[in-house]
Amino acid sequence: MPNYPLRILLVEDHPFQLLATQCLLRSFGFARLTPAENAEQAICLMSRAEEPFDIILCDQCLPDLPGLELIDIASRRRFTTTAILLSGLPVAELASLISQAADRGLPLLGYLSKPLNKNELAHLLCPLLKLQM
Repeated sequence: MPNYPLRILLVEDHPFQLLATQCLLRSFGFARLTPAENAEQAICLMSRAEEPFDIILCDQCLPDLPGLELIDIASRRRFTTTAILLSGLPVAELASLISQAADRGLPLLGYLSKPLNKNELAHLLCPLLKLQM
């Protein structure tokens, strides 16, 4: 199994989804995972990190801040350069969020619908993996 050096911040408020996503990422060979249960915790972790995260995987429907707003904060403060939204929202709403992110110049690779699909995750992460090799 490959071992990818990407530093990933995973922000998910649902404990089962957080654990399942960590397991899925580890099965791909991502070992440098930092979990956060909400936006406040994520901002704190990003502020204390010695270097920016390579990517944030962020739930859109967090209890304290929408995921897109967290990605905006992380981008402006240079805590990351790339993000993927995770959500159970309908595809039309997710497409609207992607459009909003583009209008705001946010570094959003795309979105993944829940439950996560391993092939869709691989497709979105593929460009980053090529950069790391």
